Amino acid sequence: MSEEAFPTPDVEVGSIEPETLKEQIDSGESVTILDVRAESEFDEWHLDGDSVEIVNVPYFDLLDGVDESDLERIPEGDPLVVVCAKGGSSEYIAGQLIEAGRDAVNLAEGMNGWATIYEYKEVETDGDALVAQYQRPSSGCLGYLVVSDDEAAVIDPLRAFTNVYKQDAKALGADLQYAIDTHIHADHISGVRDLVEDGVEGVIPSASVDRGVTYADDVTQAEDGDVFEVGETTIETVYTPGHTSGMTSYLVDGELLATGDGLFIESVARPDLEEGDDGAPDAAKQLYESLQERVLTLDDDVLVGGAHFSDSAEPAADGTYTATIGELTETMDALSMEEDEFVELVLSDMPPRPANYEDIIATNLGQQSVDDEEAFELELGPNNCAASQDALTSD
Repeated sequence: MSEEAFPTPDVEVGSIEPETLKEQIDSGESVTILDVRAESEFDEWHLDGDSVEIVNVPYFDLLDGVDESDLERIPEGDPLVVVCAKGGSSEYIAGQLIEAGRDAVNLAEGMNGWATIYEYKEVETDGDALVAQYQRPSSGCLGYLVVSDDEAAVIDPLRAFTNVYKQDAKALGADLQYAIDTHIHADHISGVRDLVEDGVEGVIPSASVDRGVTYADDVTQAEDGDVFEVGETTIETVYTPGHTSGMTSYLVDGELLATGDGLFIESVARPDLEEGDDGAPDAAKQLYESLQERVLTLDDDVLVGGAHFSDSAEPAADGTYTATIGELTETMDALSMEEDEFVELVLSDMPPRPANYEDIIATNLGQQSVDDEEAFELELGPNNCAASQDALTSD
């Protein structure tokens, strides 16, 4: 049964907005969730948190009504939040539970609604520029807004949120000058080309063009060492291949290195998304060289900000997923290994590749087109662009 086919519940069902639920989880408030999607969808991605109790009972097990045996496996909540993909089946099941005497509400728009949350957190730096990190909790995607004087740049913009960058820059008294990608992403649809259509200068790494980028003539191609000026601030191009052949980091104001998918605060990049399993060993060696010679040679107090975070990542005191190079070298075993050991570790336990990654890559190369709704659906779920965290960090 499709989401649209569910009948209207016989009782009134209240709803909770995704942003409100996120605030409750972040504050440590106890939250009880019934996820009624299929088990495979639940296993791929679901809501989580230290104060979250969650169970998965597929809606098709409850279509004929909720009996005593069902109630025994469904926890009580205050209220119980029922979740599905788009909010249709969960509203119906919440109604069934209310009729059975439970206190239940529906998560508005389901996991699709959860995926619309995009949070702005300012990064504490000693530089003159304002640097903010955008966080998308549904997928762990991170982006960066840099503002100096009356100019701004966004690094790793998402297509679904291009209006947010323009509005935020304007609210800060700046015009968006640059939209910069660190690489050809495999987990989300880039917003660079949409922003170019709005008059913003798009920037992609020159080294990524050979992968078949169809819009290379419409954007600036950044070479290693190129510097982009944003007001009184500089954004320096630092070529750091490994995750992909074009992977490039950007050093903002000498304070923060936006590392894309090369280095995260809890892990390093996976090396298999461009050339597959056969090319992964050489890419892992390239990643090792980039980290050792281009990243770890920077000052220890330079902040690292990746393009993603996972459930195992711990935010800094300012709420951002950033850490200094000095902190990472102390806590991440992979950064102090010899090359052979590093390559073996990175290749030993990679998670499943991101869902729809081949279509996402083709879209970001400009080789296929999708509308906004299709783009949104393609990038739902976890990003899985990092190597496994299990053995990468010290206890």
